[in-house]
Amino acid sequence: MLAFRAGVFVSDIMASAPAQQPTLTAEQTRVVLSEVIQAFSVPENAVRMEEARESACNDMGKMLQLVLPVATQIQQEVIKAYGFNNEGEGVLKFARLVKMYETQDPEIAAMSAKLKALLLPPLSTPPIGGAIPAS
Repeated sequence: MLAFRAGVFVSDIMASAPAQQPTLTAEQTRVVLSEVIQAFSVPENAVRMEEARESACNDMGKMLQLVLPVATQIQQEVIKAYGFNNEGEGVLKFARLVKMYETQDPEIAAMSAKLKALLLPPLSTPPIGGAIPAS
């Protein structure tokens, strides 16, 4: 069965890719990255992420323990259709591929920034002057 996604046949991507690491063009990477971003807005995934964020309470250590695994699973669900393995290693390889194209393709760079914003909590900035208010 051939799957068709945004003008690209999944079989075309996979046929051109070696078994260990898929080789995607910038255009194909845009398609996959777009699908990954969309996956985070699927209601069940949005709920999973929100629950993980609430449990982490903006604690960076807890974010790594609770939010990162959920985000990794969501990404894996998308990228496995493009030949990446269904483990954390596949997400890392996809991230490296995106990073490689970021400098060459402004659209990929923008989508990558959007994905990072979905994954990382907003950072609070210290007051101007760096002073910590007295209690």
